[in-house]
Amino acid sequence: MVEVKIIKDEESATAFIKGDIDHHTAKDIREQIDAYAQNNQIKLLKLDFSQVQFMDSSGIGLIMGRFKMMQMLKGKVTVINVPSHLKRLIKISGLLALGVIEKGEV
Repeated sequence: MVEVKIIKDEESATAFIKGDIDHHTAKDIREQIDAYAQNNQIKLLKLDFSQVQFMDSSGIGLIMGRFKMMQMLKGKVTVINVPSHLKRLIKISGLLALGVIEKGEV
């Protein structure tokens, strides 16, 4: 089970993801975040991973897809509060090259 809570302030929104991000949950997370960002004209989308216990390659795809969506909306995405157990996966995925991981996170 995964939960997504989105909190908006000004032109930014933070999506707090709680639970596991895998093949079964990524679609639901993606749909919730995309609908919110598109309906609320978000310019900065923050993905808070502090409550993510497990993530496979679907989580990498989730981040990359939000990166592309926010580019189309002329906005940005950042990933914040990355737990230590996910940092290695993020490093080897190549996400650092996109500039979506906040400095000091990984």
